Amino acid sequence: MRRELPGGLELDDDPARVDVDAVHAFISRESYWGPGRPREVVECAIRGSTRVVGLYRGAQQVGFARAISDGAIVAYLADVYVLAPYRGRGLGLALVREIVEGGALSEVMWLLHTADAQGLYERLGFTAPSVYPMLERRRRRAPAEWLLSGAPSGRAPGVRAEQPRPAS
Repeated sequence: MRRELPGGLELDDDPARVDVDAVHAFISRESYWGPGRPREVVECAIRGSTRVVGLYRGAQQVGFARAISDGAIVAYLADVYVLAPYRGRGLGLALVREIVEGGALSEVMWLLHTADAQGLYERLGFTAPSVYPMLERRRRRAPAEWLLSGAPSGRAPGVRAEQPRPAS
């Protein structure tokens, strides 16, 4: 998917186009949810995502969102941002709409955490849980620790690559 937006901007879901350094810079220095997050962790998160959508002005990354999903029941929306000079133009709405409605995950239930953009997400059908509260289980170790501890292929300790099943 590659879609032009007004003002010379573009949405693109090509993972190879994501500027990991730009995404890392925003998340680690400007976001409230990931201050200090190491670049290696950002790169691992992008690589492990089901879908990424970038917002670009030419070659410059000016926004980003990613989704993690099982592809059938649920998806989680994460690391959504638009750089400050580009806010207030409906670009965040276009970015989130594309990632939740524009791909193969449009029929799953979506979850997210946000401290400051409830109004934007409500415009796309997100609501506070009505019956069951969402619970969280925090990490035992920070992601940087498990990356530096030699976890294979960016997986957390104890998570192994799928082993081939013996022929029956």
